Amino acid sequence: MRFIVVFGWLIILVNIAILAMAYFYFMNFEPPKTRFPVRGIDVSHRQGDIDWRAVKRSGIAFAFMKATEGGDFKDPKFKANWREAGAAGLLRGAYHFFTFCRPGADQARNYIDSVPADPSSLPPVVDLELEGNCKKNPAKADLKKELGVFLQRVETHYRQKPILYMSKEFHDAYYGKLGFKNPLWLRSLFSEPSYAKEDWLFWQYHDRGRRDGVDGPVDLNVYRFDRGRLQSLSGPRGGSSQGG
Repeated sequence: MRFIVVFGWLIILVNIAILAMAYFYFMNFEPPKTRFPVRGIDVSHRQGDIDWRAVKRSGIAFAFMKATEGGDFKDPKFKANWREAGAAGLLRGAYHFFTFCRPGADQARNYIDSVPADPSSLPPVVDLELEGNCKKNPAKADLKKELGVFLQRVETHYRQKPILYMSKEFHDAYYGKLGFKNPLWLRSLFSEPSYAKEDWLFWQYHDRGRRDGVDGPVDLNVYRFDRGRLQSLSGPRGGSSQGG
């Protein structure tokens, strides 16, 4: 009986150790800097006040910040984040959370009204996720139509092809059927993206990272190529977002 009790406690301790090691790995996961030296963050009002100069000193090269959501929500920290990240010398871009229950034209108007047409900025980003969206997922044809309107109007205004940020769930449910040929930013926590392997430019690898200048957890990202190619993403572009 005593042996069984001791063995039981040993199993418990081993499981606790395994969980602790897994937690440590996940919380401290970083892609190898030899392959992905260009690092960035993405933020919203949830991060509160940010010391952007401290962020840059920590090795961050770029930042995307939430600007808008749906047809009328404007992130209350966007203007300050945009101004201060630029003053700190970071490459910056703005993203819009695309909702399934508002017309694409309304959402494009909201974004354009909120984000300056700064030729030195990174391309606009549209955040495409199933989680946290409207209760009913749209038919593929309806989503293609409304998202297409959003992309066309935003690209025309900024003269830059928008980047599509997406989770694997959205990718598997919709992406292949939409036909858009835009640069991709993929969410794949703690492991390199296993979907759209050849197409992505940005990879969000952590959603509870830590960086100097940010009080609390923050999303961490890498750019696939070097700093020079990242810099070349800024500025107006030609081309069309419409797929076949």
